[in-house]
Amino acid sequence: MDFSSKLLENAVYEMSQLPGIGKRTALRLVLHLLKQPERQTENLSNALTKLRTMVQFCKKCHNISDTVLCEICSNPKRDASLVCVVEDIRDVMAIENTGQYRGLYHVLGGKISPIEGMGPQDLTIYSLINKVKEGEVQELILALSSTMEGDTTNFYIFKQLEGTGVKTSTIARGIAVGDELEYADEVTLGRSILNRIPFEGSFSNK
Repeated sequence: MDFSSKLLENAVYEMSQLPGIGKRTALRLVLHLLKQPERQTENLSNALTKLRTMVQFCKKCHNISDTVLCEICSNPKRDASLVCVVEDIRDVMAIENTGQYRGLYHVLGGKISPIEGMGPQDLTIYSLINKVKEGEVQELILALSSTMEGDTTNFYIFKQLEGTGVKTSTIARGIAVGDELEYADEVTLGRSILNRIPFEGSFSNK
């Protein structure tokens, strides 16, 4: 792709680094921005800069937050005895959109995947275990996607929590095997949360 401007080329290159954005799409987006009022581009630039420099991770659940504690963890109406374990922020958003869940969350930041070099030490699993040992949590809902990596992570957490007395459940398999949580429709995901099953029973019958 030939460019008449080095500035345009650089902007297209940076835009094309985003997931799912090829160079042709990046060029279309950059040209669109050029046609907009300068203030709109400045607002976008400022929003991204603030996002990168000011965003925090909740010290309690590791969700993305503007403050030390996210809005969910700091909400006194949420059930602190119930914690839903998810892979990332997109899963929190997907479950929240169902309107069916009133507990708290714990964001792992990924799944155990030896192929990708991701082990338990690279996730927030030990933070989760410490949270359970503090005694307030009565039930963990393991809501990772039903892939090999997700099942491996679920089982690892389950084994780490043996003897703690905390109830461990997993979302019902209304979510098809191999599906990612963020792509499930809200009704199916909501029902899977409400109809969760004991985790031990989810693998003993396989």
